[in-house]
Amino acid sequence: MAFEIIKTYKEHFPALRLIGKCYTDADRGADGSFSERWTEWHQNSWFDELKKAAKPSEDVENGCLGLMTINAKDHSNFIYWIGLFFPANTAVPDGFSYLDLPQSDVGISWIYGSDETGEIYGSEPHTACYQTLCDNGWNKLNEKAGGKNTLVFFERYNCPRMTTPDEKGNVILDYGFYLR
Repeated sequence: MAFEIIKTYKEHFPALRLIGKCYTDADRGADGSFSERWTEWHQNSWFDELKKAAKPSEDVENGCLGLMTINAKDHSNFIYWIGLFFPANTAVPDGFSYLDLPQSDVGISWIYGSDETGEIYGSEPHTACYQTLCDNGWNKLNEKAGGKNTLVFFERYNCPRMTTPDEKGNVILDYGFYLR
């Protein structure tokens, strides 16, 4: 079975601080993904470390994040962050970095499919999610969400949607775009 988009909606996010670690294309594994970085996060218990240092934001649905930024004009300067959303101005623990994000509407799509096959990741589901936003008239992306001329989109690994497979072995990955 191929992935499918099963839900699309709009959320309003307050100003937030993403705290985590950022990676570039040079940090991708041999398979082209950041899965080795995720393994590193889980082996080092970095999500637990962040949660001990500060309380994640309760103003948005939270979960582990794979947040991406890219230049809005020429799609250069791709950065992949792994981390969590915290309230604005939260102190950043040693060893971590941060990205301040503005108050914004966010378009969310739920991607239903197999985590094991990887079908819910990559450019095909990204494009399908963006198309669902366009179909709803929400195609204007916030070109200042991650700084000047910087688009922000993310994978939100919500528990239990993403962590508990259904009877078919499928999960739901939340995919969001900062809108204007």
